[in-house]
Amino acid sequence: MRYLLFLFFLPNIFSCTQQGSAQTEQASAQLPEATKQTKATDTAQVIVVKAVAPPKPEPNPAFSIEYIMGKFDPAQHPDFVSVDKKYADGEGYFLRKETYESFAKMHDAALADGVTLTIISATRNFSKQKSIWEAKWMGERKIENGTNAAKKYPDPKTRALKILEYSSMPGSSRHHWGTDVDLNDLDNFTFEQGPGKKVYDWMVKHAHEYGFCQPYSKKSAEEGGRTTGYNEEKWHWSYMPIAKKLTDLAARSMTDDMIGGFKGAETAVKIGIVEKYVLGVNGACL
Repeated sequence: MRYLLFLFFLPNIFSCTQQGSAQTEQASAQLPEATKQTKATDTAQVIVVKAVAPPKPEPNPAFSIEYIMGKFDPAQHPDFVSVDKKYADGEGYFLRKETYESFAKMHDAALADGVTLTIISATRNFSKQKSIWEAKWMGERKIENGTNAAKKYPDPKTRALKILEYSSMPGSSRHHWGTDVDLNDLDNFTFEQGPGKKVYDWMVKHAHEYGFCQPYSKKSAEEGGRTTGYNEEKWHWSYMPIAKKLTDLAARSMTDDMIGGFKGAETAVKIGIVEKYVLGVNGACL
């Protein structure tokens, strides 16, 4: 009996299905031409949207303002390595890998010529530079000629300018970058006579072969000469393949009002610290 009932209803079901399909086709045929075109267009647009992949995120820049300002720990940074004590006067120094590799080659070449290059200062981050600056600012550490800057220069701008003859404000030092080293002695006179002169003469002749340049050359009023920035430092050398990129970034993105977080920082804007000191370097190092 169940089979007979099923056979009875089957033609009706089939008939309804055909009628529904026919009605749909008939309704579609009665649609205005513009409507049909819109539907076709909408369908195409959906397909296109689905076919387009989302844009890839931009890669992170290799360097940032925070990096330039030394706001990181070189001992924890993946691009830095510890300096072997055979190249330095002690332990605890760090440099970028590229700087270190090139310095090691330069060191060995100099040694073959009877010249010893010894690192006496390398990377100093913001925190380290702050401790140096504030010690001089407060008179706890003497500046050149044994002067207590806090006592002799009560005017903040004048005091800052005197410290800036040889020391950078935190956040503005090339020593933040891992590209710069101080060699052998922090006294120009050392490099003007005796064994020190041989060291300096060798560096002037050969340092560029290893990518190094003296950023704080002698100041000169002559055309093209360096007239701003720190006094001459014959001991200070920069690894230019990296330092130039950082100098260019500082020129594009760094402003005086970014310098802060230490005693005397309010003088940075008055002095023009970025233009006159961060960028006030030997033209050959730009």
